[in-house]
Amino acid sequence: MVELSRLEIFLHAAEDLSFSEAAKNVHLSQPTISHHIQMLEHDLGVKLFDRGSSGLRLTEPGQLLLPWARKLIRESNEMQEMISSLQSQIVGFLRIACSTTTGKYLLPQLAARFHNRHPGVRIAILSCAQANVIPRLLNEEANLGVLSRETSGEGLECQEFFEDHIILIAPSNHPWAKQGMIEPADLLHAPFIMREASSGTRQVMAAALGKHDISVDGLDVFLEVANAEAIVEAVAAGFGISFVSRLAAACALEHGKVVEVPVVDLDLRRTIYMVRKDVENRSRAQDVFWRYVHDASNADLLQMAEA
Repeated sequence: MVELSRLEIFLHAAEDLSFSEAAKNVHLSQPTISHHIQMLEHDLGVKLFDRGSSGLRLTEPGQLLLPWARKLIRESNEMQEMISSLQSQIVGFLRIACSTTTGKYLLPQLAARFHNRHPGVRIAILSCAQANVIPRLLNEEANLGVLSRETSGEGLECQEFFEDHIILIAPSNHPWAKQGMIEPADLLHAPFIMREASSGTRQVMAAALGKHDISVDGLDVFLEVANAEAIVEAVAAGFGISFVSRLAAACALEHGKVVEVPVVDLDLRRTIYMVRKDVENRSRAQDVFWRYVHDASNADLLQMAEA
């Protein structure tokens, strides 16, 4: 029977392609690591690594073993978390895949508050593209996901997380800063900095402008940037205007580096969702966090996007 401890050593060695790095990570000597790998190879009857002058390389059996080893170690950890939870202590390791800028602002504070309440739970926030959130959940690389579209089916459960408010920002010395409010048609004559086409912010903006017979193609878009913070800085430097989440612009607004410009009949909001696999054997830590999101103590946090 294969020992889990040897599989864990194999994982470290396979991910670093170095016995010496694996030794540091698990606090063992390099000869001990080599011995455990040799014993694992003996138990399985295959060679897992090619040891050449250029370093370690996974063999084909080693590459096939890698995802199975990850799964077995993960399930072993989850089993230990379940047993610990039966003793009324909520413990575990939550991995949250997040694809939204606003989620990246709120999640760290929410996770920190949750950890203060349940010190036995560690949380990792995994930044990824929206298209990768669902695959990460289905492949069990993440326990929870945050994205800007509602999803159902595929064995998934979805709940509303918070409402994100998207605003138009301009440099503090822009003529619009003192104008008070502009018409949607005014947007056609200003240099625009835009999020990438797959961005939820851009999709909401495009849908809202479409109601005023304005297309993104009709705007003077001279720059596309796949980062809201970078866009805010570019606007603050005087290069153009942009639609961004109020959360992303909050600091620059507070310091007067940019201004919010109201647009007649243009109120851009989008709902951000939290999603997870709809299964029976979820860890207690995951269930408690799922409910904790809308705990009354977090009302101030969830309203930050509206403030």
